Amino acid sequence: MTHSAYFATWLAGYIADLPTPFDESGNLDLAAFAKLCERQIGAGVTAIVVGETAGEASTLTPTEHDNIVRTAVAIARGRCRVIAGAGSNSTGQAIELTLRAEAAGADAVLSVVPYYNKPMQAGIYAHFRAIAVSTSLPIILHDIPSRTIRELSDDTLAQLAKSSQFIGLRDGTGDITRLFRLQPLLPPGFRLLSGDDATAVAFIANGGDGCISLISNIAPELCRAIFKSCRQERLQSARYLQSRLAPLTAALTKENPAALKYALCLLGFMLPTTRLPIVELGDAAKAEVAGAIAEIGDEDVACPIENWHGHRLHPDAIATS
Repeated sequence: MTHSAYFATWLAGYIADLPTPFDESGNLDLAAFAKLCERQIGAGVTAIVVGETAGEASTLTPTEHDNIVRTAVAIARGRCRVIAGAGSNSTGQAIELTLRAEAAGADAVLSVVPYYNKPMQAGIYAHFRAIAVSTSLPIILHDIPSRTIRELSDDTLAQLAKSSQFIGLRDGTGDITRLFRLQPLLPPGFRLLSGDDATAVAFIANGGDGCISLISNIAPELCRAIFKSCRQERLQSARYLQSRLAPLTAALTKENPAALKYALCLLGFMLPTTRLPIVELGDAAKAEVAGAIAEIGDEDVACPIENWHGHRLHPDAIATS
């Protein structure tokens, strides 16, 4: 069987999981969101993820989610693929989100393992099959047991991957050994992407196809260089570049998406506004994020370092913001 992922050459490299910007009143800031999309496209990415983990999907209304997807599609104009988060712990709601994403013009959906209600593997399989039957869109599976409690087992994944509609996996386990277990079980061309920035270089170097990433929001060009170094087997270079990002990666992972939003605020892209139950960072966490950005250097975050009022910041000022 020819797997549809043969045609999904775009599902590779570092793909940013974009946050959803809100204004001071807590409403969508679509102008800021468009800026985030355009920045990724300008860096040469093949795809972006919207309305998923970093996008605070659980706090978005269906209409807001539609607006996020439609804005991304309008900005992309075919220059990159738009992957819409469309997961839920209710199969019916996941199907509705998937159909709405399809109507809004998404190129694919990212669908997470049902969370909280702890389904058995047979239930997880049936959940994803029901979504697949409802849509013509390609589906990327998202396995992140730290958030869902239940994992997507290797056997369940292998069964799902027999359908060409399932084109890839975002693996948020951080378990590099899983890559070696999965590769013999899956059809040629099925895409395996890390969901963990800290272990992404090892994942890619050992045959993974890329990373759906937080840190790529901050330094997309640097992430692209890391991926290129891995593909060219210049692993020392890839590890060095990853080490430069390591302090910020650790800071972002601790409090995602509040830390990501604060980092992008420092870079002039958006307000740090979040929605409850997520709150903005405390002072100590802000200092950690600011110091980590200053260590990277403004030449590698590839944008003028400004605050959200538009005033240029000296790199030394970031560490004390």
